[in-house]
Amino acid sequence: MEEVRKLRTPGLTEELRQQGLALGDPIFIRVFKETLELELWIKPKAASAYRKWKTWPIAAMSGELGPKTKEGDRQAPEGFYQVTTKSLNPRSNYHLSFNIGYPNTFDHAHQRTGSFIMVHGKAVSIGCFAMTDPVIEEIYLMAEAALKRGQPSFGVHVFPFRMTSERLLQAGEEHPSLMNFWLDLRQGYTAFESTQQPPIIKVEEKRYRITPVGATQPS
Repeated sequence: MEEVRKLRTPGLTEELRQQGLALGDPIFIRVFKETLELELWIKPKAASAYRKWKTWPIAAMSGELGPKTKEGDRQAPEGFYQVTTKSLNPRSNYHLSFNIGYPNTFDHAHQRTGSFIMVHGKAVSIGCFAMTDPVIEEIYLMAEAALKRGQPSFGVHVFPFRMTSERLLQAGEEHPSLMNFWLDLRQGYTAFESTQQPPIIKVEEKRYRITPVGATQPS
């Protein structure tokens, strides 16, 4: 880890500085399974809204659309997760990694099982999100710095696809049993799309309850 910091921090710091950002600014991550994309958003100092910094292709991910339901199903989860300092794993067998926090309160309410769902390096995965070693170094350093600077945790929101009305309608025809779950996820998706701020998320009566944060940003 010390070698990664030594080699990557100067270039990363300068790249962020050129965009009015800093290593240690709060971060937020979104994952889209269908298109194999991971977005990293950053909130600049004194700003309320987050800005999308980069989108990377996910190098490897197993499973299909739909939530993870049990240990060993080789399925990547969907839902709203939180990463804390304790989630970071600098001694990962996959170079570097962090645990996204599956199963969360919602998953437990639905008796979903599983463990150690990671964003990690390399280009192989069983239920996790593999990003390759160079990419995970960048993401990991951003995550580590944000948490050390005082962000208590950062969100990792995992969606089956970009949850537009058109795609959701199509998905409902393809997977009717998942529609109620996906409609709950869409509330979190649209809340962030409209404000560029992660919403407040609670679980009540086995369903996600979403409260948007901040005013609508001008288009």
